Amino acid sequence: MFKGSSVALVTPFARDGKVDEAALERLVEFHVANGTDGIVPCGTTGESATLDYEEHDRAIAVCVRASRKRIPVIAGTGSNSTQEAIVMSRHAEKNGADGLLLVAPYYNRPTQQGLYLHFKAVAESVGLPIVLYNIASRTGVNIEPETTARLVKDCKNIVGMKEASGSLDQMARTKFLCGEKLTLLSGDDSLTLPLLAIGGEGVISVVANIIPKDVKAMVTAFAQGDLKEARRLHYKMLPLVKAMFIETNPMPVKTAMGLMGLCEPGLRLPMCGLGEANLGALKNALKDYGLIK
Repeated sequence: MFKGSSVALVTPFARDGKVDEAALERLVEFHVANGTDGIVPCGTTGESATLDYEEHDRAIAVCVRASRKRIPVIAGTGSNSTQEAIVMSRHAEKNGADGLLLVAPYYNRPTQQGLYLHFKAVAESVGLPIVLYNIASRTGVNIEPETTARLVKDCKNIVGMKEASGSLDQMARTKFLCGEKLTLLSGDDSLTLPLLAIGGEGVISVVANIIPKDVKAMVTAFAQGDLKEARRLHYKMLPLVKAMFIETNPMPVKTAMGLMGLCEPGLRLPMCGLGEANLGALKNALKDYGLIK
């Protein structure tokens, strides 16, 4: 379920600031049509931190309904409160999600034992397969490879890791300790190809929001042993990938989607529009890739 190219889906907002459910359905259809392997709503790129509980639950339910089981939905249900994560995870399971993405608890800065107990409690509360999400730059805490290995051993439904630590060394150690029991996924588009080379099996991608076919093609080319084509696509995408992080995600990718007519570019504070210089740089990257004129 978790292999290949999944998209860290944005949450589109209408001009009145509410979640645009019709636009969300269109985005799911866009990804089905373009061969994306999985939909991941309500993660970092989906601005989950500024969705209220009802909006969060509805966004997942809309994605499940729109997917019509043609493509798996891996729902972001992480929280810095274990009980809240359990409630959201159970709701996602009840509404038909195929899997869960659980980010490390943010702000609290738990110990490795606290992380273990948090993820174990959520895993024991649901029957869905779980992907852990390691992004210390956002959460303030790193999930150490030894903690991941312990969780994989003790919790049979913890089966994947979205790695956005930026450290290939850590990713390699995690894969070494967990072996085939853990599906290792890139959480950083610029490191997807290197991660595949050390045993990763896919990506939960930001840039796939705008170029899903190319991200899927690169992962597929690598899986088929066509390293030349995988490298070509990696380097083709690299300038655009860098533009997606010219300011804090999801500000650039949502702006790009607005420029491309995929959805309204609206963000929720404290996320805001790009500065003038960076907006120009983003437009140039999109033009160079042939996505806008």
